[in-house]
Amino acid sequence: MAYFERLGATRFRATERTSGAWREDEQHISPALGLMAHLVEQHRDARREDGMAVARLCYDILGTVPVAEVEVGVRVVRPGRTIELVEATLAHAGRPVVLLRAWLMAQRDTAAVAGTALPSIPGPDELEPWTPSATWPGGFIGSVELRRHLEEPGRGWFWVRTDVPLLADEPVSTLARTAGLLDIANGMTVRADPRDVHYPNIDLTAHLLRLPAEGWLGVDATVTFDANGIGLTSSRLHDESGPLGALAQTLTVRPR
Repeated sequence: MAYFERLGATRFRATERTSGAWREDEQHISPALGLMAHLVEQHRDARREDGMAVARLCYDILGTVPVAEVEVGVRVVRPGRTIELVEATLAHAGRPVVLLRAWLMAQRDTAAVAGTALPSIPGPDELEPWTPSATWPGGFIGSVELRRHLEEPGRGWFWVRTDVPLLADEPVSTLARTAGLLDIANGMTVRADPRDVHYPNIDLTAHLLRLPAEGWLGVDATVTFDANGIGLTSSRLHDESGPLGALAQTLTVRPR
């Protein structure tokens, strides 16, 4: 079973695989973020043939959404020959749930100046398997495979992958599959037991250097709670080739 089934050009049905993690009758928003990235790519490819790279995915999460039918619309906000800004909206029953603004950029050969000082993390074969469903309920968490190292509460790194298709009977890119896993970063190196403290994220911004490789997604994550009810999950993203980009999530921290 896939995370979503297509019902029409813009309509999709979420399956039980999307459920959790704060409530099992609501979608874990992570697969929906992947669906939106897929539709941004489809919209791009229907308009142009130059394969512009998605360099940033910036999602604002406006509320919760049940495990039910959703609709996604895509439009170009700022057209351009080498840089474009594209917007997607995911809605349920006419109510916007997630807004995405994606920067698309033309690719050129910069191999002569390429380089990074970003540190790598141990590979997935070097980390112990970990079962996240012991901490988090829901169909989505139960559908992923994890390898994790926890340095201390709120600090660690992990690798994640899933064999569940994002969309039934439809190929999607490695970018869309990766985007469908990004929101998991907030809950894999927990600072506090989610039974004691709620800390859902209200947004997610990913900056990507390149198209991710197939397979494992690595996340080097730090979760911070301030004393004012605001938190932040800051992450570096990796694939097995090395650093891939960066991720940030703003948290609303709510002791139960």
